[in-house]
Amino acid sequence: MKKLLIASTALVATAGMASADITISGHAAAGIYSGLGNADAVTVAVAAVAATAATSTAVETLGSNAIPTSAETFSGDGVYSNAGVDFTMTGATDNGISFSASVNIDAGTEIDAGDFELDGADGGTAGLGSVSMTGSFGTLTFDDGGIDNLYNGDYTSADVSYSTTVGAISLSVAHDTAGVAQANSMSAAYSASGMAFTLAASEDTNGTSASLSVAYALNDTVSVTGKTDQVADAESVQTITAKTTLNGVSVALSSANNSTWDVDLGYTAGGYALTYGVDVTDGWTATATSALGGGATFAAGVDSNDSMYAGVSFAF
Repeated sequence: MKKLLIASTALVATAGMASADITISGHAAAGIYSGLGNADAVTVAVAAVAATAATSTAVETLGSNAIPTSAETFSGDGVYSNAGVDFTMTGATDNGISFSASVNIDAGTEIDAGDFELDGADGGTAGLGSVSMTGSFGTLTFDDGGIDNLYNGDYTSADVSYSTTVGAISLSVAHDTAGVAQANSMSAAYSASGMAFTLAASEDTNGTSASLSVAYALNDTVSVTGKTDQVADAESVQTITAKTTLNGVSVALSSANNSTWDVDLGYTAGGYALTYGVDVTDGWTATATSALGGGATFAAGVDSNDSMYAGVSFAF
């Protein structure tokens, strides 16, 4: 992304504070879509009897208790267009503490190409992003409801996080001041001799959920990852994933002990990228992107739900 540094906004403050800079960047996108998943999927309580075709919702039970689950709904045909401006402010105090803050203004209709989802209309108002401070003590970040859960990004977001390094171990914790379920989380990472260990955990409604993964690079083109994931009050799931990349072609194979698997294929060459993925449910996705130059990128995708999008994005 190209960033325009406005020299006139460089500030020199007093009271023990050094200079600060403001960087401005912009983005825009436009295109068409059809049958994307709606971001506001309806949550329904499914009875312990067979679900009807109208809900197309799987029934999950623990004993005789039905579990509320989400019935996905899909959009019609439409056009999306959006634009935004991001302001990033950085600086440092005289005693070596770096600080940063961000403000963004976004407007228009947005889609989530990665999840084939229609995010809908943006509010068109200015929003305050994170405010962080970094020093020998680590990094302290404040962002009211804007810090992703370190165990599962779909869990509740936190308000404040702290990260630091102890020897060769990187540690992070995220805390929600309101004490909302599935918000507090932590992660730890360690790498040595081509192996990378990652531990993540989060408070859950029924206890604590945690995952541990070990990744090993066999060589420059092949890597293997093993992961065990224990969601609170549920059976643990062990997954093995193997990835290889050679001459622009990538292949990733994944299999788990809960009888699930998926295969992802990719190809990149000369600014073009193609991907195709399929899983045990026969659900598949196919995407294509092409760099047009000047900060513009064309992207299109289709999937097994008859969802599609195609459009151009711009970075300024």
